[in-house]
Amino acid sequence: MSKANILIIEDEEDIRELSRYNLEKEGYAVSCADSGEKAVQEIRKQAPDLILLDLMLPGMDGFEICKILKKDDETSGIPIIMVTAKSEEADIVTGLELGAEDYITKPFSPAVLLARVRTVLRRRQTTPADASEKIEIHNLSLDPKRFETRVDGKPVDLTATEFALLHLLARHPGWVFTRTQIIDAVKGSDYPVTDRSVDVQVVGLRKKLQSAGTLIQTVHGVGYRFME
Repeated sequence: MSKANILIIEDEEDIRELSRYNLEKEGYAVSCADSGEKAVQEIRKQAPDLILLDLMLPGMDGFEICKILKKDDETSGIPIIMVTAKSEEADIVTGLELGAEDYITKPFSPAVLLARVRTVLRRRQTTPADASEKIEIHNLSLDPKRFETRVDGKPVDLTATEFALLHLLARHPGWVFTRTQIIDAVKGSDYPVTDRSVDVQVVGLRKKLQSAGTLIQTVHGVGYRFME
């Protein structure tokens, strides 16, 4: 992991150089681009292991870059961490729904930057659990084949939609899912799945899961994730 190649796409020199310094200090190979056009050209020549992508760029912005990369089979697998301003919650949602894996809000500390990079690179090396495999994480157990949920070994009765939502999050601990992504993945017949009903489902899940309910974390203005 320490030899991973990271591309920083950032037009603000201070942020770009600070990020480069801290990543290189950790042993990563780092390259930089200050515009979307340059970045796409560089990625075509040599695909990095991870991209740090500023959303507000001159010319081709971060959204356009994300769209181009995620629609191309040769580059769609490159993980992208968006870099955005704190107030841009709508932009975070848009970026995640375009395929970005995570985000960092400005201003950010070097410790946060390195933690996010390590987490995303670790995810890339880990194959997600097969949809039919049993999941055991923290004090929670999910068995899709038996449609069975247990907390601390005790069975929990969930509806089909609740189980599908929980299974989606638990299969990808640490990943942030927007409400739209959850709606697309969870199409339950027992409950109409809308933005509002996702929140209702989560409230109900947390109550039923009791001590394990805190494993479902709210990402304010964005959606939900399951604790790593």
